[in-house]
Amino acid sequence: MNVFLWVLQAALAVVFGLAGAAKSTLPKERLRPALAWVDDFGPGQVRLIGAVELLAALGLVLPALTGIAPVLTPLAATGLAVVMVLAAAVHARRKEPPAIAVNVVLLVPAVVIAWGRFGAYAL
Repeated sequence: MNVFLWVLQAALAVVFGLAGAAKSTLPKERLRPALAWVDDFGPGQVRLIGAVELLAALGLVLPALTGIAPVLTPLAATGLAVVMVLAAAVHARRKEPPAIAVNVVLLVPAVVIAWGRFGAYAL
C-alpha cells in the first residue's frame, strides 16, 4: 500500500504541478482556450489558484521524501481535495459536466492519499 500511495502522490504531483505552473505564469488569454472558467475570475485569482496547486504538488512529495514535517503530505492532499470540490462547484454552476468528471477523477486520489497518509500508512 505504501508503494501505491507513493505512485499516487507522484502522479498527482505531476498533474497539479504542471497545471499550477501554467495557471500561475500564463496570462488568462493563453489559458482561455483550454480553461474557459478563467473568464469568471480575475488574473490574480487565477494566479492564486495556480500557486495553491503548485505548492500542494510540492507538498505531496517533498515533506515525505525529505522526512521534514511529513504531516504536510496528507495536509496537501486534503487541500487538493478541497480545491477539487470547489472547482466542481464552479463547473456545476457553469454547467460543464465533463469538467466535473475531471475534478472527481483528481479528487479520488487526493482523498486516498489523505486517508492513507493520515492513517495506517503515515510517514
